[in-house]
Order: sequence, then structure tokens, then C-alpha cells
Amino acid sequence: MKVSCAELLAIMEIKLPEGKFEAYIFDCDGTLADSMPLHYKAWCLALGEHAADFTEAIFYELGGTPTERIVEILNDRHGYSMPPRETAEYKEELFVKMIPEILPIEPVVEIVNELHGTIPLAVASGGAREIVLKTLNALGIADKFDAIVGSDDCARGKPHPDPFLTAAQRLGVEPSKCLVFEDSKPGMEAAEAAGMKWVLVPQPKR
Repeated sequence: MKVSCAELLAIMEIKLPEGKFEAYIFDCDGTLADSMPLHYKAWCLALGEHAADFTEAIFYELGGTPTERIVEILNDRHGYSMPPRETAEYKEELFVKMIPEILPIEPVVEIVNELHGTIPLAVASGGAREIVLKTLNALGIADKFDAIVGSDDCARGKPHPDPFLTAAQRLGVEPSKCLVFEDSKPGMEAAEAAGMKWVLVPQPKR
């Protein structure tokens, strides 16, 4: 028996804000893909001796922040001198090897499948576009989106509004008519800064 979009939202205890929306924009990691534990594992391996200062709480606090920016933040906070680009690239290399292990956040992926072809859909992620595409392909949903925006498509990442504004522009929809699905504080702040309503996707129970 096919479950409707409204029923899927109810399953996730997500209540849509009031208003008529002409496009939906999804974050990737932690929203469509249950990939956050793998990202954290890759970070710990990449940071080596500095991993002890990168707790899970800090990791989730920085959710949605571009990878290089996270390295810069850690350098500033702890006086490290890690090269941002090289460290970020190494972390992403480690994560790519783990992509086959990624599972979908099934209710959200089913919402995408339900809405595909009826309303413009986009992904706006803080991750590199190539990695986002690999993740979406692993989930079998890359072809469901009319636009895919990664960190390399914008001058500024979340919590700045650039990723969502870029996605709206590529969809040809006014920002105020877009609804964002997010799992992180920086992502929600970015949506608000873009003038978009948002819904919080709860983390999967483990």
C-alpha cells in the first residue's frame, strides 16, 4: 500500500509551516542520507592527534558548514596549524570510501520519490558537489532533483543563505516560495537568512 507524502510527514512528526510552496529544497547529509556517523568517523581519522578535541557535539554543532571552514574553525579555536584545503580533501577521500555504507533516511527519501515530477526539487548541501552527487547516486535518487548545489557552487556556505538562494535561482522559484528540509542549526539559519520557511528533520534513532 502506497503511503502519501502527508502520511510520511506525520510518521516523522514533521508539520509543514503554513503557506503554499512551489519548490522543496533538501539538505543532503543527515536529511536525505543517514551519513553523519560516517562523516564523523572520517573526520576523526583525518584529524589524527587532534581528533580528541573534535567531539560529536562539536561535529553536530558545525553540521552543514563547508569542510574547509570547519578546519579553519578548529585551527582558530585550538591554535592548530592544519592546512584547511589538504585536511578537507583527505577527510573527503576517507568519506568517499565509506559511501557504499550509507543508508537513506527513508521517510525523507520517500517524500522525494512521492513529489518527483509534481514540484521542483533541489539539494543544497555544505559538502562538495562531487561528494553530494556520489551520495545521492548511492541512494538512487540523484535523478530526482532539478538542481544540486554543493559548497563549490557558492562563495559562502551555511549559515549564509547562498546555497539556498543559488538553489532557488536554478529552480526559477522565488525564495519565499521554497520550503527547506534541514537537520542542522547552520542550515536552518541559512534558510531563514534566505527568506525561506524550513522544517527540522529529526535524527534517526539508533
